[in-house]
Amino acid sequence: MTPALAPLSSAFRAMVRDRLRGRAQAAGLDGLLLLAPGNLAYATGWMFSVNERPMGLWLPVDGDPVLMVPHLELENAQTVPGVRVATYPEYPGDMPPVLWMVRETRARRLGIDALEARLLAQVQADVARLDLTDHCLPERVVKHAPELALIRQAALYADMVLERLFAVGGDMITQGATELDLMADATGHARAALTRNHGAAFAGTKTGITASVHSGPRAALPHGTVLPRVPQPGEPVIAGIGCHLGGYHAESGVTLVVGGISAEQTRVMQAMADANTACIGALTARAPCQRVNDAALGPIRAAGLSDAIRHRIGHGMGVEGHEAPWLSPGDPTPAAAGMVFSCEPGVYRAGIDGWRTIETLIVTDLGVQTASRFQSDHPIHTRVLST
Repeated sequence: MTPALAPLSSAFRAMVRDRLRGRAQAAGLDGLLLLAPGNLAYATGWMFSVNERPMGLWLPVDGDPVLMVPHLELENAQTVPGVRVATYPEYPGDMPPVLWMVRETRARRLGIDALEARLLAQVQADVARLDLTDHCLPERVVKHAPELALIRQAALYADMVLERLFAVGGDMITQGATELDLMADATGHARAALTRNHGAAFAGTKTGITASVHSGPRAALPHGTVLPRVPQPGEPVIAGIGCHLGGYHAESGVTLVVGGISAEQTRVMQAMADANTACIGALTARAPCQRVNDAALGPIRAAGLSDAIRHRIGHGMGVEGHEAPWLSPGDPTPAAAGMVFSCEPGVYRAGIDGWRTIETLIVTDLGVQTASRFQSDHPIHTRVLST
């Protein structure tokens, strides 16, 4: 019997901290001070509110980990298992909180994952050796089975938003629904199911759904604002969905067409489907991330759409919706089993139209698993919002 899905255990977080200690020791450090919010959440499981007040985790090679937080977070921090808690009064305070954290560690050989440039000289003056390597990164990029289970489940709810839009969007547009209306209906439907099925078990974790819906010429804006605009016949409707469950992220996205798909629109959509296939092939071959990007964008370029490419093919996902590795020029990281990527071929023709699809891809020992299924379940010729 498959066990019920649950937030990652305190034993998992303890395992993460032990692995990070090992990395610190191998680097000749006394310990690591984790300041990047994603790294802190990864090592503790604490889904805290990120704001101007710094929070940190001191992870010594020897000794207990210490969660360092502003005093107003004392009670919240005390719920985190396996750590001691130390507090500072307030931000900005008489002493910068991060400098206080550094001095509290009493470390001479200190690793810090993220440090403001304005504090660099002061921190260097307090330690014999400062290592600014993100030692958390190589741990986070390769996911363990419990992390992958959350990502796969999150992908199902991202798909659920698209399924709802596909099922009722045409009728809603006929009745005058806007981009805002379509997004509210589809996300509300999936969010209710997510809450009903997982709300109790995942209370206190980052669990929810985000979405964007753009249509017509405004679909050419990769990060446009969702507006009270009614999609018109023949126009594309881009829907990009993100879901996070227990602090882990997945995405799914598609471009649908109102009324019917033209030959030119089919040509563009086929180039994007070919880009997906090329991306999966390059990941399966364990290519470096920058070469995966080149391979995946090849079919779009071959279709004569080079000028309509506005972004890389994808990015890593996990604790954060966008995280390393990057399927982009400049990232030589080889694809490896346990990595999770978005694949997002996009075609954007300013003032005319825009097209994007999104899949969540998990690299496995046997190849690549597509965790989001909407595109596979709905071939190009069916992606119509009938009115």
